Order: sequence, then structure tokens, then C-alpha cells
Amino acid sequence: MSDAILIKGGTVITVDREDRIREADLVIRDGRIFRVIDRPASGAPASGAEGAYSERQRLSDFSHLGRPPVFEVLDARGRAVIPGFVQTHVHLCQTLLRGHADDLRLLDWLRRRVWPMEAAHTPESLFASARLGIAEMVKGGTTTALTMETVRHTESVFRAVEQSGFRAVVGKCMMDKGEGLPQALLEDARASVDESLALLDAWDGKCDGRIRFAFAPRFAVSCTRALLESVADLARERGVIIHTHASESREEIALVRAETGRDNIEYLDSLGLTGPRTVLAHCVWANDEEMDLLRDTGTGVAHCPSSNLKLGSGIARVSEMLDRGINVSLGADGAPCNNRLDMFTEMRTASLLQKVRSGPEALPARAALRMATIEGARALGLEREIGSIEEGKRADLAVINLNRLHLTPRPDPVSTLVFAGGHSDVETVLIDGQVIMRDGRLARADEEDIIAAAREESVNLAARAGLA
Repeated sequence: MSDAILIKGGTVITVDREDRIREADLVIRDGRIFRVIDRPASGAPASGAEGAYSERQRLSDFSHLGRPPVFEVLDARGRAVIPGFVQTHVHLCQTLLRGHADDLRLLDWLRRRVWPMEAAHTPESLFASARLGIAEMVKGGTTTALTMETVRHTESVFRAVEQSGFRAVVGKCMMDKGEGLPQALLEDARASVDESLALLDAWDGKCDGRIRFAFAPRFAVSCTRALLESVADLARERGVIIHTHASESREEIALVRAETGRDNIEYLDSLGLTGPRTVLAHCVWANDEEMDLLRDTGTGVAHCPSSNLKLGSGIARVSEMLDRGINVSLGADGAPCNNRLDMFTEMRTASLLQKVRSGPEALPARAALRMATIEGARALGLEREIGSIEEGKRADLAVINLNRLHLTPRPDPVSTLVFAGGHSDVETVLIDGQVIMRDGRLARADEEDIIAAAREESVNLAARAGLA
């Protein structure tokens, strides 16, 4: 049994305030980054299994043991060590829906495919969907996600997160109105709030804070004013994140304006649904006044570039948001509107889209990586715990193999990761200092079992939804 983990020989991309890149070794102890130790200027690791971590320092740091410490050593030579990615908008409930909803606009996509399949979920199919999505994200270096589930059976997602070792903020989808909404997804507002509160009490803070709860009203079109006001009040009272969709498509905005006389984000703000503990997904069509409102309230935006492109929703004005000081993070969205959960794709796509909109200087690689890590952590109120590699933070890390054809040469490792990297380059993943993936294989789950269960449940789910 080891006392700590030593990650030696790697190029550490810290994503700290100075965006330092350090040739350094990491000591992981009690789930946290205990030491970041720069190696000699030559860049070569010190001799011996301890790397740059001297015997004198080791004995001092672990003097309480009364013996020399035992390390699990991870050799990161030729690798980059980065903070684990933080995705701020996914739907684990939709992973089994991948490929069932192509080539449709948002509201048709919801009404004809996504809502019928979400309504057909059982606890078993939702568990299989969540396991599949978590496994895919972990294998791509994502260690944390903010996920909006469907209306029923959210307990299954919490169980999947608990068993996997993943870090997640999970919200039960709330819906008490909507044209074309299946009966199984239509809730009474009071019942929706009561079930959300029960999940909050049962799961928020579990696993030493690795699991958290969020209120997740789907969007203004599917929620009554009374439900949204209740969420705003309860979120303030309980200190809980609010996660909802906003201004994803022009059609959605037109519906909100027709019902309320306000633009989408303006309407949410009038109900108290903006603020530092709110994450709004998409905001593709936020106007200037609404962007000022996002800035002034400290509201976070979860940018989902691939989803916005696949649904034909548009290109969000991310460069203008960043110029205003709005916190913008990244998410893949759900599998049926992407159809992958790969943060490398989202970083690259986000950057390239803003270069088309605003010029080649827009959204450089370092800014994209920050959106994928520390800004995501900030959106979730976790920037003091995760999102960068600094002593004292939780050890949520990804080790990436740089010895690949498509990653050679690499004069700038950050540019290399953002514009040339991919999920298959990720070798090892740690969450809370626990090795969740080692040498490309999940350490706490059987991949073949996850795939087999997902295939079986997806067939049954499509049949129940009448889409087989």
C-alpha cells in the first residue's frame, strides 16, 4: 500500500494565474497536490525512482510515518500533465440517444426525438447511459461535469457518479409545461421542487464533496414562472447552483418573447435566475444588453460550439463575452447533438469559430485551455479546489502522451494540445488523487460491460420510445 503518488518526468501545464509550464514532478498525498517540484534546468529527471523529490525532502514530508514513505510512481516522461477538464454542460441521460437525432433543428430535435426517448428511460437504462457517458469523458481527460438529467430517475445518475469516482454536479431536469412534451416528462411544479429538494438532501456533498446537486429547470419554454421563481428562491436559500439553457436558438427566443414580452436572458434575470451561482448553457443569441447583464451579475456561460453547429443554432459571441469579463467555460452538451463528449474537440472548435468571427488573434490556445479547465471550475464555484495544478488543490489530473506523430514537433505544448491533441492521447486520469484510468484502461470499471449494457439498453429504450 503506497503512502502517496509520485508523477515524475512530465511537462506540467499548470493553468495557474501565470499560465506557467513547468518541467516538474508532482507528489500527490491524501487526494491533493502536495508538492510541485521543479526538475534541474537540463530538464532531465534526477536519478532514482524519486525523480526530483530528494530523499531528505521525502523523509521530512512524511516524518509522521516513522519510516521512509512508499510511493506509487507514474512515469510521465514524454507526457504532459494537465488539470482534468471541467465540462459545464452535458446530459448523461442522453448518451444512449447518440445517433437517434441527427439533422434536426433544436425544437424539432427535442419534440421528435429527445423528449420521447428521455420519457422512455427506466432506472436501468439511465444508469447505463450515465456510465457510458462518464467512461467516455474520463477516457478523454474530463474529470468533472455539470450535467442536466431528465425528469425521472435522477437517482440512477447519482449512483453512477458515485461508483465511477467521477466528480459531478448533477441536476434533475425540471419541466412543468411545454408544447409537444410527453406526459411522462410533465411535472407538477410543487412535485418537481419536492423531488429536487429530496435529491439535494440525499446527495449534495457526498463522497467528500465529489458529488454535488444543482437545480436544473430545462429552459424558460418548459417551465412556468412560478417554478422558476421557486428555483431562484431555493437556490439562494440553499447555496446551490442553477443550471439552465438560454438563448440557444432564435425560435426559442421568439417563444419566450411572445410569452413574456422580454428577451430570454432578460426574462431569467427578472426572476432572479442570474448570478455567480448560475450557469447558462449556450447564450448563442445573447444581445449586447444581455451580455452586459451577464457581466454585471457574474453569471457564467457554458459554451457548446459543436452542439451549436450540429443543430444549426449559430455561433456564440464568445470573444465579445470574454472582452466584457464574462466567465465562459466549455461543454460538449449531450451525445445526440454532438455526437461525442470530447473536450479536445470543443477547445479546438471554440477557438477556430472565434477566429472566423473576430480574426486570427481571437481565442488563442491558452484561452481555450483555460475555458476547459479553470474557468469551468470557477463557474462551479470550485476554482479553489480544482482547475489548475497548484499545491493544495485536489489532484484531478490527466496525463497525455506527447510522443505521437500528430503531436510532433511541439514548440508550444499548449498549442499542440488544443489544436492537434485528441482524446486518444490521454493515458492516465486521476480524480481526488485516485487513479481512475491507467495506461488507457479504466481502473474502476469494465469497459466491455459498460458497452454491452449500453447496447442492450439503447435498443430497448428506442423500442419503448417508438423509434426502433
